[in-house]
Order: sequence, then C-alpha cells, then structure tokens
Amino acid sequence: MINGNIGGVKDLFLEELEQIYTVRVTKDEVVNESIVDIMTRISTLIDREVSVAIDRKGKVHSVAIGDSASVELPLLDIREGRLSGVRVIHTHPNGYCNLSALDLSALSKLKLDAIVAIGIQQGKVIDFSIGMLNVYNDTLICEEKSNLSMEELLATNILDRARHIDSLIKENDINEDDEEKAILVGSDTKESLAELVELASACDIPVLDTVYQSRSRIDPAFFIGKGKVSEITSLRQIKKANLIIFDDELSGSQVRNLENATGAKVIDRTTLILEIFARRAKSKESKIQVELAQLKYRKSRLQGLGIVLSRTGGGIGTRGPGEKKLETDRRNIDESIYDLNDELKKIKKNRDVQRVKRSKESIPNISLVGYTNAGKSTLRNALCEMAAVKENKGKEKVFEADMLFATLDITTRAIVLKNKGLVTLTDTVGFVRKLPHDLVEAFKSTLEEVLYADLLCHIVDASSDVALEQMEAVEDVLGQLGAGEKETILVLNKIDMVDKEVLISLRESLNYDEIIEVSAKEGNNLDELLQLIERKLPYNLIKAEYIIPYDKGDMVSFLHRNGRILAEDYRDEGTFMEVEVDQEVYNKSIEYIINVIK
Repeated sequence: MINGNIGGVKDLFLEELEQIYTVRVTKDEVVNESIVDIMTRISTLIDREVSVAIDRKGKVHSVAIGDSASVELPLLDIREGRLSGVRVIHTHPNGYCNLSALDLSALSKLKLDAIVAIGIQQGKVIDFSIGMLNVYNDTLICEEKSNLSMEELLATNILDRARHIDSLIKENDINEDDEEKAILVGSDTKESLAELVELASACDIPVLDTVYQSRSRIDPAFFIGKGKVSEITSLRQIKKANLIIFDDELSGSQVRNLENATGAKVIDRTTLILEIFARRAKSKESKIQVELAQLKYRKSRLQGLGIVLSRTGGGIGTRGPGEKKLETDRRNIDESIYDLNDELKKIKKNRDVQRVKRSKESIPNISLVGYTNAGKSTLRNALCEMAAVKENKGKEKVFEADMLFATLDITTRAIVLKNKGLVTLTDTVGFVRKLPHDLVEAFKSTLEEVLYADLLCHIVDASSDVALEQMEAVEDVLGQLGAGEKETILVLNKIDMVDKEVLISLRESLNYDEIIEVSAKEGNNLDELLQLIERKLPYNLIKAEYIIPYDKGDMVSFLHRNGRILAEDYRDEGTFMEVEVDQEVYNKSIEYIINVIK
C-alpha cells in the first residue's frame, strides 16, 4: 500500500513502489542501493517526494508519496525513554539534499532513529544528508551531516547509534530542545535590522546571530544571494538555530525555497509582527483584527507555501488565531474574512455611538500617537493620575513596559483640565516602520480615533538614535489614515535619558509649531504639557450667567448634569449660576440667561 498524495500517479509507478516492501535491509545499514534506485526513478518521473520508513529489523514499514511527514507514525513523548525505532529516507526532487525545516521537525517530533534526504537533479542522485538525534547537556538535539556520498551513508551503523541514544535517554533526565532560537537576516538598513532584534525580543525569541547583506537587486528565488544562503545554512548548523527571520517581506515561494535550502523554519518581519499582535491582543476587537490580518496575509501565500502549510511542528507564526484556518481552502478563508469583517463592523458601530455621544456632550478628545515603545502608555497613565475625574481614580492603568507593542488595545479615559473642563485622552496602537499593510487595514477601525480627535499628541522617543526616522514612519501612517493635517503637539519623551546637546540638535532638525520636552517616567514638564494641551484645544463651549427661579429646580439640576459650573450663588430673585455649556444646552436654557461672557 502506498500512502500519501497518490492522486494522478500512474498505476505502473505505484506498482513499482510496492516492490520496495519486498526489499530487505540489513539491520545496521541505513538503506540499500536498490531502494534508493527505485525511489530516485519514480520521484523524478512524478516530480514528487517519495518517502520510505524502515524499522530496526530492516523491514520496510511504510512507503509514501509526499514529504517525510506523510509517513504515519505516532508522536512519542521523551518520557517514554526511547526513539521510535524507525528511520525515514525520502527524496528531494528539487535538487537540495539539505534537510529541510520540515525534515528536522519530523525527526524531533516523531523521535526517528534517523532521517535521510536524497538530493536528486535530472534523474540522478547528487548526494545525501542524514539527521539523527543526540543528547547534549541533558537535552535532546538534532545533528546533521550533509553532502554525503552513498558509501559514506552506508558506512553509518544506524543500529548502534540508535541503541546508544536510547540508553542515554533511559539513563538521564532528558529534556527536548524545543525552544526557538533565531538568526536574523537583513538587507535594508542596519538600524532596521537592530529593530528586528527588538521585535524578536518582544516575542521572547533568543537571537543567536545577525546577518546583513546590502543588495540592490532582490533574488526572486531566495531574496538574498545563493552564496549568502549557504553562509546562513552553515551558521545555523554551527549555532544550532532552528528559526531564520528576514527583515523584509518574503513571498510564499521564497519561504519555501529558503526552508528547503537552510533546513530551518523561515519567517519574515510581517509574520513576526503579526505573532506579537496575536500574543498581546486582549480585547475581542483586537483579537479579531489580528486574525483578519493573519488570514489576509496568508491567503495570498497559500499557493507559494505549498506543503509548508502543514508543518509537523508548531512555532512562531503558527500559534496565532488565524493558523487554524490555514489548511482550509481559499473559499473558506474568504468566508472567514467576511465573517470577521462583519463582526468588526458591529464593534465599529458601537464605537461610533460612543463617539457621537461624546460629540453631543462637546467633550474634546486628545489622541496619543507615536512609534511603538515611545512611551505613550506611560504618559497616558501619568496624565490620568494627575488629572483624572473622581470616577476614574480607581480604574486600571494601561499596561506599560520597555518593549515594542506592549499595548494593542485602544483605551479612552476622561481627565479634567483647569480651564477647559472634561476632555478624553485616547491611547492608540503604536506604529512601526514597515508596518504590514494588512495590519494597517485591519486596525483602521481602531486607528480611526485619530481622525475624530480634536488634537494629536505625537509622542517621540527622544533617546532613540533613529528618532527622526521613527517620526517619519508615524507621519506616513497618519497620512494613510487622512490625519496628516490634524492639529498636533510634538512631545519629545524620555528626556531623562538624553544629553542636552542631543536634545538641542534634535529640536533644531524639527519643523513643528509646538514642541515640548517631557519625561513621562520621571514626571518632568507634565504640568506644562497639560497647559499646552489646554491652550491648543478648540474652545466650543459658551460661558453664560443664569438666574433661575427657585421653583425651577429641574433647570438647576439640568445645568449641573450637562454643563461645567464655574460659580453658584443664592440671590433674592433665584439661583445665580455661571456655567460653561455647549450649543444644545445653551438653546434649551436660553430663557434663563442674563449675560453671555465673551
């Protein structure tokens, strides 16, 4: 019986593959030449991988058309104290003999005695690669040998090696090495690559090394040059990395080619950012937005990624809420996108109702915008602590931390200004260079808050070496949203971490009408910031003096509920009140007004 993807394969070829079951392999050799010959011939003719599993008795356990994961074996827990007792030999008709990320994942998850890749080109075997498990510092790791000849492969005593590993597993308290360890690759700027290191850190991924290659032309197959791919492959084996993260967006075919060539899982900057968003999203809305962005991004790569979509192992970029939909067809993904958009519309409708209510009440809104980790949440918490209304004093603070994308969920809180009264302060999602387009689209309903803001506070990390570039990235996104011309205060944050000379130089290079320097963490100049906000906010209220007869107590209550009381006194003719009101309240109470203060 031939397992796996046999659709469209001629019966003649299937019959020839069936012959493999009759071939006996000696217990200590990995495979014999007759099996390799049949696999090579059929794999070339059908242009698909052929996989054979052999047990420790030398008996062929399974023959499959497809990758190494097509061999149906149970997943073994390391606590069972043994390997599976099966070795898998499979072809790579693409000409790469290197073990792919999928191969190494199968070796580790299925606890194979060994996995062998046969590199085939134009119907001929080029060379072999073999991967086996080993124990190092009480940890189960994968070891690889590449570019082996048939003689070198057959000289490997697989039985002795497998029994030795079994004994090590039984005698020691072994852990599986399933931690993701990354090598980062960039070709844009070194600053952008440095930011990628921070993004990886935000996702709790140890970075073992970085590789930079400046390129004027993008290689359509690998994005970077073949020589650099070989260098990264060697570096990955030396460092024992299992993940490669590119600083630029890759196509599905480039991911597949790189994984085949390097033997590690490959993701790009966009996937990493989507993963961070998937981990940090807390509210229903932000979770939907992230899932929507993931589905849109991966939908366009279904064809290019091919078998990569059914990787054996989990890992970064595969744990998000969109992953469970990946192996459905494109139509089902379209249906999911439609449903998610529908849910977002309902949430947007609720926010619109809240916004209209605030607008009716003439409550001005200030939106904090800025690059991720510029200090927006810290500043928002500090301002709310200084000027929050009584009802909000006990409200939970926004999460703040020295990391990229610490907060994703939009929050709005009311604060009271000395002369302008009640205003709302909104903390928005941080921006980043090369912010994925699908993510901007998905979060547009959230980012729309900046469109309706009366004033923007653009928070800049003044301590950053690339503060100007970060400002440009934020201004680009604001421009995309149609908020580029909004009244804006530039807030240079983290001045406690900057030399005065650097700060002066930064100020001189800026073209903003209003610039203020603060430290949200230390509380420097926050009173001045509130004063500046008050000065820049549009004044939409009318200041009026009232005399309300004592039998009209309902009107006094109405003004208390809907206006800002500046003064109140009891006189012979009635209650005297000096109140700030909006146009609607003014119209309803006009008969009791004795004076309008200009």
